[in-house]
Amino acid sequence: MAVKDIPKDSLLSTKKKFGRVGVLMGGPSTERSISLKSGQAVLKSLKEEGLDVFGLDIKTYDLAKNIRLIKNSGIQVAFIALHGRFGEDGQIQQVLEDLDIPYTGSGVLASRLAMDKIASRRIFQIHGLPVPHYRVMHRLTYHKNSPFWNNAFGFPAVIKPATHGSSIGLSIVDTKREFKKALDLAFTLDDDILIEEYLRGREITVGILKDVPLPVIEIRPGNRFFDYQAKYKPGMTRYVVPAKLKEEISFRVKQSALLAHKFLGCEGFSRVDLILKDNRPYILEVNTIPGLTQTSLLPKAAKVVGLTFNQLCLFLLKLAYEKKKIKNTF
Repeated sequence: MAVKDIPKDSLLSTKKKFGRVGVLMGGPSTERSISLKSGQAVLKSLKEEGLDVFGLDIKTYDLAKNIRLIKNSGIQVAFIALHGRFGEDGQIQQVLEDLDIPYTGSGVLASRLAMDKIASRRIFQIHGLPVPHYRVMHRLTYHKNSPFWNNAFGFPAVIKPATHGSSIGLSIVDTKREFKKALDLAFTLDDDILIEEYLRGREITVGILKDVPLPVIEIRPGNRFFDYQAKYKPGMTRYVVPAKLKEEISFRVKQSALLAHKFLGCEGFSRVDLILKDNRPYILEVNTIPGLTQTSLLPKAAKVVGLTFNQLCLFLLKLAYEKKKIKNTF
């Protein structure tokens, strides 16, 4: 199937079959504020389409409380707009599986793998997908050997927590002093971190919709890299949609992104972030629940191929039901 073949008219005719829809948003993670924006945008979109929909604000990691909240809501399908932990790491997906409620996006294992940059990197490497050179450091190893830490890749270097998104805790450093501060920052967020070579190239991203790559987007941040401020402060970043790439390079980028999505077992949709260096795409990470506002990157790419934001949200709900139907046949 190609994106252009998505049956937009059938989305409108089947939307009444969705039943009561719950948009799960907020969450207790460091990405709560971003998730609320995504959730509110999806909620508004589905209300405009006449669906029986309301928002569920997830505020805690407490499983029992979240199970009660979801059960008492009486929802028949969940649209997950949660970013970060307890949104993209498989936990809320497991809750919904146990409650037999269909939900948007990837399943438990794929969500867990994509959220863990170390596990996903290793899977990409096993399958021959290029990734930046990196090493892993654990908190205990760091504190035990802190007088002897070193950067194997020279400078600049990239430091990032293993299981956080939105560039939270990510640093690009140029000196040993900055390197030490960046390690300390990353370890406030995670027990494991990645120390990574800095690839000087073009920042690009590819949305995947039902195993179909959307047009490549080039990200041109006003800051040194696509950090939290560049992502969420208006006017800080320029987006080239679609990216100005030769056809064969664009094809190679899309195929790399699609393979990363598939090797993790992702379903429905995702967004794959890459660096293009010397016309070779390097996989950085896969986001199983990327930003979902009118101006977020996945909706920007979908718009290029003729999908409005409302149609995109309806299509993701449709995929949730299809996934549930397929599962019940086995």
